[in-house]
Amino acid sequence: MDKEILKPVRWIGPTYHAWKAFPSDVQDVFGYALHLAQTGHKADVAKPLKGFKGSSVLEIVGRFDGNTWRGIYTIQFKDVIYVLHAFQKKSRKGISTPLSDISLIRQRLKLAKAHYEAHKT
Repeated sequence: MDKEILKPVRWIGPTYHAWKAFPSDVQDVFGYALHLAQTGHKADVAKPLKGFKGSSVLEIVGRFDGNTWRGIYTIQFKDVIYVLHAFQKKSRKGISTPLSDISLIRQRLKLAKAHYEAHKT
């Protein structure tokens, strides 16, 4: 029996602690999407984040009790999944991701790239 090889998940900044504060049902949805990404698959609930070229930065939207949580991760790097941001969307204006969050995601994507370049073999 072949063992499934999982890509490691790296959390940039305080994303892990933010995710752990999500309701458990939302944690489960996001966790399963990350597990699928680790195996090279994409969850049906994972959608490309607008404003980023291609489909290497993905967004998971979880809803619970009238609230919305988002998790952003990238599959841009061959051997690792980087979780870039996890937050509760509080704005009631539209469904788009606030510009401040997009800016933070871009910064963390740069950090992920630097980490990847420094640690790849």
